[in-house]
Amino acid sequence: MVGMTDTATAGTALAGLAGLLADRTRATFCLALMDGRAWTAAELASTARVARSTATEQLNLLVSGGLLAEVRQGRHRYLRLSDDAAELVEHLAAAAPPGAASPGAASPGAASPVRSLTTAHRQRALAVARTCYDHLAGTLGVAVTDAMTARGLLSWERGLTLTDDGDRWLAALVEGWPPAARRPLVRSCLDWTERRPHLGGATGAALCSHAVDAGWVVRSRRSRALRLTDVGRAALREQLGLELPDGVPSGAVDVAARTAGAARE
Repeated sequence: MVGMTDTATAGTALAGLAGLLADRTRATFCLALMDGRAWTAAELASTARVARSTATEQLNLLVSGGLLAEVRQGRHRYLRLSDDAAELVEHLAAAAPPGAASPGAASPGAASPVRSLTTAHRQRALAVARTCYDHLAGTLGVAVTDAMTARGLLSWERGLTLTDDGDRWLAALVEGWPPAARRPLVRSCLDWTERRPHLGGATGAALCSHAVDAGWVVRSRRSRALRLTDVGRAALREQLGLELPDGVPSGAVDVAARTAGAARE
């Protein structure tokens, strides 16, 4: 009886969590916050195309449900994904089949309908290289993960693990390695565009941070897209023997950053 009660309680909690994301506006907020930054309610309302009052109501539900956390600075209130929510959102987006949403609603894992050249460029930029909260995703993220595996820096024999060679490589590459974070050192994260895993966890975060600081990639100001630089292409070739395909152009114009709408700053 105790076991049945525990199962029922857990079922209620799971249903409540699932219900938080069973709403297009709330799901859109969570996907927007996957860029790893803290957003204001007004910015999120604009992204989801809802009224500020509606955004505030829905954001309060996400905060009370533990998916979002508040960051207050003076009179301003910012929202960010809680520590475990990013992985949950990315996995759910990857599992959502295209066309599964109700009419008029976009599936979180599917690309939005392409109605303009700007939209097509924006979707391509996100598919090629982007941040998944705080680690590399898209074609670039999967390619880096594959190259690290081929070099023996990662092992998948008993689940994803960082090898001794991988630990030494990161110690020589990343300042402050190993990280002091309590989060798992490595974690496999299913990429929603590639439908294959990329590297997450503290290792993925440290590698992404280094890539940005070293100028390997440049962040878009208005989306999660990353632009691979010539410096980054050369560094990845030197460090991982990674010859990137034509689908990951270096020095390409970041159309998503230039035309995706008004600045959030």
